[in-house]
Amino acid sequence: MPATVVVGSQWGDEGKGRLVDMLAADSDMVVRYQGGNNAGHTVWIGEEKFAVHLIPIGILRGKLSLLGAGMVIDLDVLLQEEEELSSRGIEVRGNIRISENAHLILPYHKLIEEQEEKRRGKRAIGTTLRGIGPAYEDKVARRGLRVGDLRDRETLTDRLHDAVDYKNLLLKKIYNARGVDPDRTYHDLVTLHDHFADAVCDTSLLVREALDSGQRVLFEGAHGTLLDIDWGTYPYVTSSNPLSGEVTAGAGIPPKLIDRIIGAAKAYTSRVGAGPFPTAVDEATAEQMREPGGEFGSTTGRARGIGWFDAMVVRKSVRLNGIEELGITHLDVLDQFDQIPVCVGYTCDGKEVPSFPNQVTELDRCEPVYETLPGWKSDTSQAKSFSDLPENARRYVDRIGELAGAPVTYVLVGREREQSIIR
Repeated sequence: MPATVVVGSQWGDEGKGRLVDMLAADSDMVVRYQGGNNAGHTVWIGEEKFAVHLIPIGILRGKLSLLGAGMVIDLDVLLQEEEELSSRGIEVRGNIRISENAHLILPYHKLIEEQEEKRRGKRAIGTTLRGIGPAYEDKVARRGLRVGDLRDRETLTDRLHDAVDYKNLLLKKIYNARGVDPDRTYHDLVTLHDHFADAVCDTSLLVREALDSGQRVLFEGAHGTLLDIDWGTYPYVTSSNPLSGEVTAGAGIPPKLIDRIIGAAKAYTSRVGAGPFPTAVDEATAEQMREPGGEFGSTTGRARGIGWFDAMVVRKSVRLNGIEELGITHLDVLDQFDQIPVCVGYTCDGKEVPSFPNQVTELDRCEPVYETLPGWKSDTSQAKSFSDLPENARRYVDRIGELAGAPVTYVLVGREREQSIIR
């Protein structure tokens, strides 16, 4: 503190929401710096489950919650999220701010993504079909629309009609699919903008003012390092940069202001979508872990692939993000096993691999090298301190931290807020 970043150190779904929610209790502001509603953070408060996809999880603590410029935002989804949270007693309107520089996800983005996944057939990436990739594509191609563009209605009319004409041509001529109505799209956008107008601002100014005044700001990433567009398992990645370095661009602050970088990692590994997964377990073992771990996507509901802890993955994340400490989640899911394999390295074509491969064709040929640790076969979910954990559980946590190259300072042993251990 005062500037802390939480990043995912695997393929996403590491339990970042739980970790961010815990840290948000002692923060003044929570900032989401990239991604869209293709990600989700889930927190249980008692018997109530809260899942958010765009609004930072700090909203559940009543913290000022910012949607940064590095995000792509579907305003219709944002409205639904606001209404859902408000109906359950969470104050949203006064506690969110939206970057005027964030790009918009528009109806044609979702249609194009759906058609492109169909076109790929067996080579489909396994996207969430939320329009995130096409929105980022338009951003880079400099034909996107930003939240702040909705203020100038005359310019909006011209730019939107031009964009819709282009996208409809693509949809109809290339994909043989239906197009979108520009007038209906304009009306919906204007209505949504008017609803959120008071929250739209230059969020980078708010962040800098908070840090300069000594407030504690928590930066919340979406997805995981191995889904990074540049350093992940390309092309089976997201369309943005979940790395800690993206905080500077996505939130609009210089890197020297970041004080602390925490990596979230499961005590095992999971992933959704296509792509290589070296430590994947057999389906029977996956089923043993899936239900107690809640291993179903908070955005899509898809069952996640399950694997043993992969130190090659997390070690790469520690290096790329500058992770100084780890928060290990879902330790309790491993309570059931007599022995627990941990991947300590890879071999490829019979040779030792020195680091995590950047090319998926090489990764696909990699075989994990396991070190087997003894299980503890006892309930960890009631542990309140590290010393409360069984000896073998403590050894397991320390060993994966040692292999990853960063000490474990947080251990989460269940879905409830209180099931958290701070070392």
